Amino acid sequence: MHIRRAEGRDIPELHRLLRQVADVHHAGRPDLFRANAVKYTDAELASIVADDETPVFGAFAEDDATLYGYAFCVFQRHADSHVLTDVVTLYVDDICVDEAARGLGVGSAVYRHVLGFARGTGCHNVTLNVWSCNPGAQAFYEAMGLKPYRIGMEQVL
Repeated sequence: MHIRRAEGRDIPELHRLLRQVADVHHAGRPDLFRANAVKYTDAELASIVADDETPVFGAFAEDDATLYGYAFCVFQRHADSHVLTDVVTLYVDDICVDEAARGLGVGSAVYRHVLGFARGTGCHNVTLNVWSCNPGAQAFYEAMGLKPYRIGMEQVL
């Protein structure tokens, strides 16, 4: 396995794993997430992977075609905020490990790669959100050293 920036040629594999994430979210919160959802069009994915402000990292098999896991990232900065400090954050918008590759260290390798990339680009921190209906993901993030820094709450009506 090796980790590299995703490219346009990886779009079919990205879609395959994005569907797995959509299924997990729909199973956990069908009131919020649509069944059989498609998060991005091919054109949107092509734009995301080509943009240096939204790097996508993939863990690929040695054949460089099979995707075991990914991390979609976004650089964030609040340069003109009256409240927030002017630091650069690497926000992990989406992270996934193929359900057939879970427990093999793929997620840890992808996350460590993200951390190294963030350090190398001068980021202050790495952040992400996790849905409370996905306790396995929350446990993984905590095992990777992440700590809650903000908690979202709701009251369904």
